[in-house]
Amino acid sequence: MPHLAEPHGTSADPASGRGGAARTTTTTGNSAFTVEFEAIGRTFAPTATRGPTASPPVLRDVSLTVRPGEVLAILGTSGCGKSTLLRIAGGLDSPTTGQVSIDGSPVAGIDPRCAVGFQEPRLLPWRTVTENVALGLPRGTPRAAGRARVAELIELVGLSTFAGHRPQAISGGMAQRASLARALARNPGVLLLDEPFGALDALTRLKMQDLLLDVHAQAPTTVLLVTHDVDEALQLADRIILLGRPDNDTRDGATIVQELTVPGARPRDRGSAELAELRGRLLAGLGIDRHGEARGLAATSTIPAFPY
Repeated sequence: MPHLAEPHGTSADPASGRGGAARTTTTTGNSAFTVEFEAIGRTFAPTATRGPTASPPVLRDVSLTVRPGEVLAILGTSGCGKSTLLRIAGGLDSPTTGQVSIDGSPVAGIDPRCAVGFQEPRLLPWRTVTENVALGLPRGTPRAAGRARVAELIELVGLSTFAGHRPQAISGGMAQRASLARALARNPGVLLLDEPFGALDALTRLKMQDLLLDVHAQAPTTVLLVTHDVDEALQLADRIILLGRPDNDTRDGATIVQELTVPGARPRDRGSAELAELRGRLLAGLGIDRHGEARGLAATSTIPAFPY
């Protein structure tokens, strides 16, 4: 991923329900951009590893608008194209059909308006936490401003005490925090997170979810979050889309089979009865009934948008 363009201005978060203007950071704020998917389809061409014939479509006719400052969670079973859709949004992959636009202009190649957070921290082992975070700074950032920005982000993710440590000397949760700070150092208008907490233990994962909410409140960029965790989606997202293949037909590409708005402002009560009801409905949409038995995706047609 190349360096980002110069920093953008500050924007409030219309989607979070917190109200008021976001706190401006020392050197820059984050403009939250609109992301528009227009009839996205993706089919992978034949290769030596895939075989002589084209694979079935991965995605088909995915159309969606993500509002500035919104946190959108993308759910779906394994292999339904969640990560592919995220890669297309950032220009790391190209759609076979359709187009993605950010802030009204098309994505063409790796897009400097985006930053990506992966499931693995991907820190350079020979660099300190500070040096790894500094790798995310936009090209041409003045040295003093860069040092201030990196120190600010390290403090924001709670790693000031460990700023001089190398990756092997910190925990997995700390490494993931450093990875998040590095992505934010790019001052992205769109933050793309692909199962960013999937490799963490359950308690650390909950802490990282809370951290992401705190970070988003202070730097309210647009977030697209791929996750397999229904509870994580309900805790973090303003809206959730469910990707799937109608009637479970693997010969057809996945598309948006359901979309729902999560009620209530963040942070939400994890013990909420309302969220528990939505959790059951989402699990049914993923083919799991309330007793844990697998079912077909046809049941997703029962999931309404809130209020239901």
